[in-house]
Amino acid sequence: MPWRGSNYPGELPTLGWKILDWIGEYLIVPDGPAAGEPLVLTDEQAMFVLQLYAIDPHFNGPAIRGRSLLNGRRIRRAVLSRPKGWGKSPLLAALCLAEALGPVVPDGWDADGEPVGREWTSLGFKAKVQVVATSEDQTANTWDPLLEMARNGGVRDAYAIEPMESFVNVPDGRIEFTTSAANSREGFRPVFSVMDQTESWTPSNGGRKLAATIRRNLTKVNGASVETPNAFVPGEDSVAERSFEAWKKQVEGKTKADDGLLFDHREAPAETDPAEEDSLLAGLAVAYGGSADANGGWVNLRRVLMDYWDPDTDPQDARRYFLNQVTHATDSWLAQPEWAGCAASEKTVSGGDRIVLGFDGSRRRRKGVTDATALIACRVEDGHLFPIQVWEQPDGPAGDDWEVPVAEVLAAVEDTFRRFDVVGFYADPAKWEGHIATWEAKYGAKLPVKAGRQHPIEWWMTGGRSGLIVRALDKFHAAVIDRELTHNGSSVLTRHILNARRRPSASGLQIAKEHPDSPRKIDAAVASVLAWQCRLDAVATGARNRSRKVMILR
Repeated sequence: MPWRGSNYPGELPTLGWKILDWIGEYLIVPDGPAAGEPLVLTDEQAMFVLQLYAIDPHFNGPAIRGRSLLNGRRIRRAVLSRPKGWGKSPLLAALCLAEALGPVVPDGWDADGEPVGREWTSLGFKAKVQVVATSEDQTANTWDPLLEMARNGGVRDAYAIEPMESFVNVPDGRIEFTTSAANSREGFRPVFSVMDQTESWTPSNGGRKLAATIRRNLTKVNGASVETPNAFVPGEDSVAERSFEAWKKQVEGKTKADDGLLFDHREAPAETDPAEEDSLLAGLAVAYGGSADANGGWVNLRRVLMDYWDPDTDPQDARRYFLNQVTHATDSWLAQPEWAGCAASEKTVSGGDRIVLGFDGSRRRRKGVTDATALIACRVEDGHLFPIQVWEQPDGPAGDDWEVPVAEVLAAVEDTFRRFDVVGFYADPAKWEGHIATWEAKYGAKLPVKAGRQHPIEWWMTGGRSGLIVRALDKFHAAVIDRELTHNGSSVLTRHILNARRRPSASGLQIAKEHPDSPRKIDAAVASVLAWQCRLDAVATGARNRSRKVMILR
C-alpha cells in the first residue's frame, strides 16, 4: 500500500525513526560522564536524522526493480554546520555504522502505510562507508568515536564486526577513513560518505576536486554524503561555501536539480555582542542548542566564553568556531552578521509605496560569467531595501551564450513605475547609456529627486567621480553598521553584498569583485548603494513628505 499520508502539515515519511531506534539499541556514548550508556541523541540531532532519511511520499517500492535500485530517499547530500563541541562527530560516527549495518534503504510501505527499510547488503550491495578529510587529524574527529562505539557497544556482538585501527570490517562491507587525493578515489563505490570540516576543503589543497570525485562515486549506487563544516569564510571557494551557494540556488529555484540538498546550519543571532557577557552567553546558547549546558547538554558555555575572550583567540575565528557565524574574508566590505542584523523580512511592501530605485546593468562578457543586472528599490519612508529583480546567468548549459534579457529589464522598470510612487531613480549608465537616456526622457521630468539637471537618472559609478562614489559607499556602509536601513532578507541581494570586496583608491575605499572575471557578482550591491544614495537625497529634499499621487494598479 502507499504511504499513510501526513498527520500534520509538512510531514514527510522518513526512515529516521527506525535509524534512531537502531542507534539506541546497538550504539553507546563513546566518552565523557555517560560513556558506555546507550547513545540517545538530542532533539536537535534527532531532527537532523529524521530529515536526512526522509522519503519521497510518492515512492512505491520495492527498492529493487529488475537490476536497478530505486532509492526513495529525498536527500542526496547534506550539510550539518554547528559550532565546535556540538556533537557532530559522534552523530556522524553513529550514522556511518547505521549505513553499514542498519535498515537505511526504503523498500516500500507496510500494511499501516509506514516505511519499510532494508540493509544495503540485503539488496546485494557492498556496504562501503568512508570518512574523508584532507588530513588524518581531521578524520580522527569522526573515526575515534566510531571505533569506541564499534568496540564497546552491542553492535560488535550483534553483527560480528571487526574494528581495526584504520578500518572496520562489517559483513560484506567495510568502513574506512581516508585522506587520499581525489584521483586515487575515482572508482570507489561507497554507499555513504562523511566529509569532515569542508570549510577547509579548497581548490589549493585539492578539496574541491576530492568532493566532486566522492559525489560521482556515490551516484553509482544512489548513495548519500554528509558534510560537517564549521562556519566557512566567504570568498575562499571552499566545499562548504559552494554547498551553501548550491542550497541557496535550490531555495531560489535557480537549479534544475531536485531538492535533494539538506543544509542544516545554526548560528548565534546577528545581534550577539561578544564584548557583553550576557549577550555572548545567550548567543552561545542559541548556537549550541541542545548541546549547551544551559539547555541540558554537555557543553560548558562559561568555559567557551573564557576561550572566546582569551587574548590569543582571533575574534573572527571565535565567531566562526564558537558562534558558528559565517563572517567574512579579510577584505570583505561587509560581514554577514552586520548585514543579517538589518534583515526585516516581516516588513511588507505595497503598491503605491513611495520608493526610489537603483540600477546596475551589464550585457555580455567576452569570457567568464556574465555580470548580473540588478534593479533595487528602497522605500523612502523607512529606508527598507528590496530587489525588484536581479537577472543572473543560469548555471550549466542554460547559461551558455546567455545575455541579459533587455526586454525583461525594460518591462520591469516600466512596471515598477506603474505600481509604485517612484520619486527618484539613480542608474549607472555603463553599457546602458541608450536605455537610460530613454528612461530620462520618459520619467525624468516627473522625478522630484534628480541625479543632475541635465541627466536626472544617470549616476556614474566609474570615471572621474571617485570622491562621490566613495562617499556614497561610506554612507551605505554606515547605514548598515548603525542599522539605519533594513532589507527583506533576499538571498540574492545578500550574496552580492557579501561578495563585495574593499579596494583602496586615492579618494578612499571602493568596492569590487574579488577579481575581474570572478563569477561572484556584486551588481545588486552597487544598485543598493545607488538606491540608498537616492533615498538620502529624497529625504534631504523633502520628497518623503510630498503629497502622494493616486496610483492605479491593474
